[in-house]
Amino acid sequence: MQIGLLTDSLSEYSRTDALDLAADLGVETVEIGIGGDAGGWSGAPHTDLAALLDDASARDALRRDVAGRGLRLEAFNASGNPLHPVEGERDDHVLRSGIRLAQEFEVGTVVAMSGLPAAPGDSFPAWITTVWPPENGRLLAHQWERAVEYWGSVADEAAARGVRIAIEMHANQLVYNVPSLLRLREAVGDVVGANLDPSHLWWMGADPCAAARALTGAIHHVHAKDTRIEERAAVTSRLETTPNEQFTERAWNYVAVGAAHGVSDWAELLTALREAGYDGPLSIENEDYSLGQRESVALAVETLRGALNR
Repeated sequence: MQIGLLTDSLSEYSRTDALDLAADLGVETVEIGIGGDAGGWSGAPHTDLAALLDDASARDALRRDVAGRGLRLEAFNASGNPLHPVEGERDDHVLRSGIRLAQEFEVGTVVAMSGLPAAPGDSFPAWITTVWPPENGRLLAHQWERAVEYWGSVADEAAARGVRIAIEMHANQLVYNVPSLLRLREAVGDVVGANLDPSHLWWMGADPCAAARALTGAIHHVHAKDTRIEERAAVTSRLETTPNEQFTERAWNYVAVGAAHGVSDWAELLTALREAGYDGPLSIENEDYSLGQRESVALAVETLRGALNR
């Protein structure tokens, strides 16, 4: 395994400075977010999607910037909701552009999310997490029908380009846990696999080690991000709508790797990942609002290095 970095984690830095810092900290691989004004959920602080698609010199510059620092470009991140009834067309463009770029750069992996369709005629999707009331089941069946149709087409395109899709199991998405990931993979083929991000599993109450083992052979990518469950969760539950920036008021918070789970916890997870057949990058994703970006990434690198050494 290698220590990697989703460079959006250093969004306050220019691409040059972010890559310099990554190399200085001992990062080996990078994952680049795309989209920005074009769509999707990445602010894309270090790329211009239109330029990468249309300008060979922009692609060459990205290659030089990464390789010139001894880093390896490992994945593009094209997360968004391509099934959204209003914004889906834009996010689909970002995703399919990411697949094209992955082929062009020979990186092989695009990180994405499953998306979430709306009910027929609605302009906003609903995330179904309970079996009651009865209409939940009807909407969920529609969502899966729509998702399988869409992802079948995307999977065919990705396979033709020699690219894998790593779906992040995330809240407010049709694919948010192991069973839903495996259901989509079974429906559209093994070009689709998991982007295993333990931070989401922790706050939803799952065990990332058990999840990794249940996904043996199906993990395409890993995000290294931590979650701390706060004391107030005992009263409020882990269902949380307070903005992430208001971290002192939340039931749980995304934190830098090592700020909630220590070296031994991460070593246990890395063991589970190896047992599941994964030997790729551990791509650090930082969403810790209580630390600066450099401090968060540095702590993550230190924690992961300690876990790898164990």
